[in-house]
Amino acid sequence: MIWSLRGFLLLTLSLSFVWATDEASAKTGPAIALHYGHNAPLEDLKVFDIVVVEPDHGYDPVAQRAKGSELYAYTSVAEVQPSRSYFKDIPADWHLARNGHWNSVVLDQTPTPWPSFFADRVIAPLWQRGYRGFFLDTMDSYRLASHFDEAAQQAGLVRVIQTLHERFPGIRLIMNRGFDIVPRVKNKIEMVAAESLYRSWNAGANRYEEVPDADRQWLLTQLRTIQTRDGIPVLAIDYVPPNDRALARETAKRIQADGFTPWVSDSRLDTVGIGALELVPRRILILYNGAEAPAVNYTSAHRFLQMPLNHMGYVVDYADVRKPLPKDIYRDRYAGVVTAFNGYMPSALRREFSTWLQTLKNQGMPLAIVGDFGLAPDKSWTDTFGIQGTSLSISPPLQAQKQHPMMGLEVPPPPVEKDSAPARLLGPQAARAIPLVEMKDQKGQLFVAAALMPWGGFVLDPYVYNELPGTEQTRWVVDPFEFLQKALRLPFMPVPDITTENGRRLLLAHIDGDGFPSRAEMPGAPVAAQVLLKEILEKYRIPQTVSVIEGEVAHHGLHPELSGQLEDIARKMFKLPHVEIASHSFSHPYLWDTDVKHGIFSDSNEVEYHLNIPNYQVDLTRETAGSADYIRQNLAPAGKPVSVFQWTGDTAPNEAALKATYDAGLLNINGGDTFISRGNPSLTAVRPHGITKGNYLQVYAPIANENIFTNLWRGPFYGYERVLETFEMTDTPRRIKPVGIYYHTYSASKVAGLQALRKVYNWALNQPLHPVFTSEFIRKVQDFHTYAIAIEGEGWRVRGAGHLRTLRFPIAAAAMVAPLSTSEGVAGVSEGVEGSYVHLTGAQAWVANPASALVPSGPTAEARIWLHDANARITQWERKQQGLRTDFSLQGHVPLQFTLSGMAPTCKVSANGQTLAAAKSSEKERPDLRTYRLPDAAAQIQILCAGR
Repeated sequence: MIWSLRGFLLLTLSLSFVWATDEASAKTGPAIALHYGHNAPLEDLKVFDIVVVEPDHGYDPVAQRAKGSELYAYTSVAEVQPSRSYFKDIPADWHLARNGHWNSVVLDQTPTPWPSFFADRVIAPLWQRGYRGFFLDTMDSYRLASHFDEAAQQAGLVRVIQTLHERFPGIRLIMNRGFDIVPRVKNKIEMVAAESLYRSWNAGANRYEEVPDADRQWLLTQLRTIQTRDGIPVLAIDYVPPNDRALARETAKRIQADGFTPWVSDSRLDTVGIGALELVPRRILILYNGAEAPAVNYTSAHRFLQMPLNHMGYVVDYADVRKPLPKDIYRDRYAGVVTAFNGYMPSALRREFSTWLQTLKNQGMPLAIVGDFGLAPDKSWTDTFGIQGTSLSISPPLQAQKQHPMMGLEVPPPPVEKDSAPARLLGPQAARAIPLVEMKDQKGQLFVAAALMPWGGFVLDPYVYNELPGTEQTRWVVDPFEFLQKALRLPFMPVPDITTENGRRLLLAHIDGDGFPSRAEMPGAPVAAQVLLKEILEKYRIPQTVSVIEGEVAHHGLHPELSGQLEDIARKMFKLPHVEIASHSFSHPYLWDTDVKHGIFSDSNEVEYHLNIPNYQVDLTRETAGSADYIRQNLAPAGKPVSVFQWTGDTAPNEAALKATYDAGLLNINGGDTFISRGNPSLTAVRPHGITKGNYLQVYAPIANENIFTNLWRGPFYGYERVLETFEMTDTPRRIKPVGIYYHTYSASKVAGLQALRKVYNWALNQPLHPVFTSEFIRKVQDFHTYAIAIEGEGWRVRGAGHLRTLRFPIAAAAMVAPLSTSEGVAGVSEGVEGSYVHLTGAQAWVANPASALVPSGPTAEARIWLHDANARITQWERKQQGLRTDFSLQGHVPLQFTLSGMAPTCKVSANGQTLAAAKSSEKERPDLRTYRLPDAAAQIQILCAGR
C-alpha cells in the first residue's frame, strides 16, 4: 500500500513515539548514552556519539570508533568494589567507609600516591586497550564517611584529574558530580554529569521515585551555575522503569527543555534509554515451537513471516518455546513480539509461556498471534487479552459475517466449516477491537477468527495462508504486511533498503561451481566451464562472482585427468577484472548439519552427504578456509582475494559452519530459494534476507538458481528463462529483491540452458540497473542487520557501516525534495513503486521528517540539484558556493550513467574536467531531469550553476 503524503503526515504527527524537540538543542553537543550491561548492543548504540560502558565486559573501543561512535570507560574514582582486579593492592588505610547499597569501599582521596595509583592501575590498562574517554563516577562518595576533611578530599580529586592529563595527553573526561571542584578543573573536563534531576532510583528501598521539588531546585541551581559560570555542558541522568518508555520520553523532554543533555534509563543502566536521541527499535522477536519443523529454517515463521518484516525494515530474532524463554524483552530494542504456532505446544510449557506473554502485554509490548494460540486460553488469558478460545457453546451452523479488506490477499478466506475453531471477544477490549473475520452462529452469537486488539492482534488458521491441494504451493489469506504493521503498531520510519542504490535496482550475478568438468552437448564436447568462459563471462562484462569446487578441479580431487585443463580455465576466469573469486567448498556437502535430517536425508542413511572423495570426512575448516586457500594459492591472480563462500547442497549451515566462514574471513551466501512466478504467484514463495544462527548471519541468494526452474535439472533445460518472471514480480507492486542472476556451471552444458542464460543476461543489460559484485550485496545485507536509526529533533539520525546507502520512504519523491534541503548526508531522491528512495552519501546521515515545521516550502526547497539516479556508488559529495556548485564522484563497474534533477538551463556539468552534454531525453521524462553517459566506470563530476 502506498501512503498518501497527507495520510503520512497525520500518522506521523499522531504517533506518540515521535516527539519534537528544538532543532538547535538536538543538534548541539554530542549525543550520549550509558549502558553498563554485559552485552551492550553496540551496533544499536553506535548511533550515539559517546557511549559509556563498563570496560570489564570486554568491549573494543577501537572497533566502535570505526563505526563513528566513541566508547567511554566507566571508572569509579572514590569507590571501588572488591571484584575489581586492583582492589587487593589498595592499602587498607586508604579505606574511608563502606557503601552498603552497592557493596563498595569508599576511598580516601588524600594519600599522596593515590593519583598515580589510579592512573597506573585503573586508566593505563584501559588506555592501552584504546579507550580515550572516561566517565569519572562517585566523585562525592567521601561524604559517606563519618569523618573527613572536605578541602583535603577535594584537593585529592583535583590531583587525580591533573595527573590523568599529565599522563595521558588528549584524555577526555566526563565528571559525575564533584560540583565544588569544577572551577579548578574546568579546562580539563568536557562535561559534568549529575543523576536524578526528575526521576531517581532509591537503592535502599529498591524502587523508582520522583525527585522532591526542593532537591530538584537545588540541583538545577548547581547545574545552571556550571553551564553559565564555567561554560561546561551538563549531562543529566535520570531513572525510570525499563518498560515505561512514555515516562522516559517525557523525562528526557523535560531535561532537554532545561538546556541539558538527557539520558533516561533503568536503575542498572543495562537497557537502551532515551536521551538527545531515541533509538528506533528495529527488532521483532518471533516465538515458534521447534517440534514443528526440523530446524528454524523450515518453520512457517521463517519461511513466511520474516520476509514482510524484513521488507518493512525489521530484523527478526527467533526463540524456541522448548528452551528458556527470553528475559528482558523491552521496547528499547524490540518493536514487537510475534507468536507463530501450528498447534498446541507441549502441555509442560504452556503455563510458563502464558505467564510470560501476559507479562509482555501488561508492559505494553505489541503482540501478534499468528496461526494458533499454542494453548487453551484459561481465565487469566481471557482476562488479559479479552479472548475466549475454549468452551464457546457454539450453536451451529456458523455463517460468515464481516471480512476486513486486508483478508483475501491471494485467495479468499475459506468457507466456514462446522469444525472451525473461532474465538469470542470479551470484556472492555472487545469494544475497542477491529474484527478481521467475523461469523455468527444460529443464536446470533458473534465469533471471530482474526482481530486487531488494543494490545496487538491475532489471526488464526486457516485464515493466515492456505496450501493448495495437490501442490507444494501456498497462498496468503491475510495481507501479512498490513496485519503485522497494524497489529504491532509499527511506526513510520525510514526503511534501510538492500534492493536499490542511487535509485536503481541492484544487479548481481553469482555462479556455483557444480558441473565444471561436465561435457557440454556441443560440437567437440568441451567442458562446461570452457563454454561458460567463452559464451558468458567474456561476453557479459558485468560484475560476476564465480566459484569452483576444489574436489572437482584439483589434482587431488575426483578428476585428476582433467585437472590441468580445469585449473587453467579457472585461472582465465579469475583473471577477468569483472570476475570476483568465490569458493564452493572442497567436497560439496549436501547436508551441512547432520543433526537436522530433512527431505531425502530423513528416510535414508545411505544418502551421500558430500562428493565421494576417498578417505575424506567433512571438516568445516577444510571446506571453507581450506578450499579458499587452495584457490588463492593455485588459481587466483596475485593479490586478488577469495572473497565469498557459496553454500552447497541444502544450503542450511549450522552455527559452527557459519562460524567457519567468518573465521576464514569469507562472506557467505546462498539458500532461501525465492521463486515466485506466474505458475506460483504468491508472496509465500519470496524468502527473507537471510537467517541468523548464534552470532552469525547467513545471507540468502536474492533469487533461486536454475535448479528450481528446471525441475532439479531434469528439464526443461530452458526453464531458467522463467526467472524473468521472478525478477518482475519481486519489483512490483513492491521491490522486495534485487535482480540476482544465479546458476551453476552445468547450465552451460546444454544448448537450451545456455540460451536461457543469454536471454536472462540480455534482459538485465536492457534494464536501468545498478551492477554490483555479490560481495557488495552481502555486505549490504549485513549492514541491514546492524543498521541504527534514531529520532533526533525533527528528523532521523541513521548510522550504518557504509555499505547500505538507500532509505525507502512511503511517500512520493516530489514530497521528499523539501525535507532533503535541510537534511545532511543525502545526495538525492528518486521515485519507487512504494514511495521514494533517498540516496545517502556515506555511512551516516540526518534526514528531516517530512512532517517537520523545519522543512522549508516554496522556491527555496526547489532550488537545489539532486542526484536522481546512477548506476554507480557515490564516493564523494559536496555542495559549495551556497549550493551553486556541487562536486561529487561516482565509482562503478560499468560505463557510467547518471541523471540529475532540478537542473536549470544555466547549469553546466563536467566530468574529469571535460564538459558533458546531456543525452536526449524521452518525451515522458521530466523537463528538469538530465541524463549523462560516460565510457568510464569512474568520474569526478562538477555542476556549476549561475545565480538564480
